Amino acid sequence: MRALLAALIVCCLSLAVAAHDDGRFAASPLKSWFDTLASGNGLCCSFADGVTIEDVDWDTGGSNGRYRVRLSGQWIEVPDAAVVTAPNKFGRAVVWPYQDSSGATRIRCFLPGAGA
Repeated sequence: MRALLAALIVCCLSLAVAAHDDGRFAASPLKSWFDTLASGNGLCCSFADGVTIEDVDWDTGGSNGRYRVRLSGQWIEVPDAAVVTAPNKFGRAVVWPYQDSSGATRIRCFLPGAGA
């Protein structure tokens, strides 16, 4: 129960990005799809909790061809478990970052752009 609660808090109270679901996307036809996205780390939460990133801010330049994303000017390698494997109906890449207890930015989920 504690692990589930901790995962929910990490997912929905991202410290790396001060985002929250304030209802802006409630009428979006993709809202229910975003709400079901998950990686090996569990549910990604909703689109409002994620950050859309430009094509120049993600690539496969990490070790062993892993995805990496640039956040706040820093390249961060995406763990394999964080990659969302569902087809991207949105088109653009989205990342769900958070800060761990030491303040390091980690990736909970990463949805590659549709051209990947």
